[in-house]
Amino acid sequence: MPEQGSRYDQLFYPYLFEGEKVDRAEVIAQVRHSTLEKCHEVVALRHHMHASAGERIIAAGEAMARAFQAGATLFAFGNGGSATDAQDMVTELVNPPFAHWRPLPALALTNDVAVVTALGNDVGFPTIFTRQIIALGQPGDIALGVSTSGNSVNILQALEQAKKQGLLTIGLSGYDGGKLARSPEVDICITAPCDHIPRIQEAQATAYHAILEMVQALLDHPTS
Repeated sequence: MPEQGSRYDQLFYPYLFEGEKVDRAEVIAQVRHSTLEKCHEVVALRHHMHASAGERIIAAGEAMARAFQAGATLFAFGNGGSATDAQDMVTELVNPPFAHWRPLPALALTNDVAVVTALGNDVGFPTIFTRQIIALGQPGDIALGVSTSGNSVNILQALEQAKKQGLLTIGLSGYDGGKLARSPEVDICITAPCDHIPRIQEAQATAYHAILEMVQALLDHPTS
């Protein structure tokens, strides 16, 4: 067992330490400092993302509004935590959180466990979204892939297939953007420039919520 550690460790993992007393006030001070540091990181990243990707966020909102106005369906997809972000986005489109927002057609390609596991088992995990795009996607629809690394193979393949079928392709990435940011098949890639996954996911959530607000505003007040 370790003979020493931070007061935070000693309070929350007491079984790792023998016979040591914990200063609760010191631990609370450490937790407060850690929380404030994380808040600072969150705010700083959002400012950075606004400066580096603000125009692309606007472009995505405008392009999606035009597509929805023309009858598009949005297909969103991601892996792990990014899958839940895709589902959150779809939920807010289909079941808007505000009474004045209109419901819009959207589907998360992570939702059907039978389809996802059949494709993963029979064809291969890299195809789990691609095959669904082939089956469901129509020209003018929207494919939106979420990847914290920007390098998820199944996200890249699905967006490439979507582009072949004439869909608007949008990617949300982190780090330096990865392959998503460099792919000519991705019409718009919005990158959260950070190497810490929780901060990336928080910034991506801010970006897509801003996009959804913009889409609804543009649908209510269309421009020529």
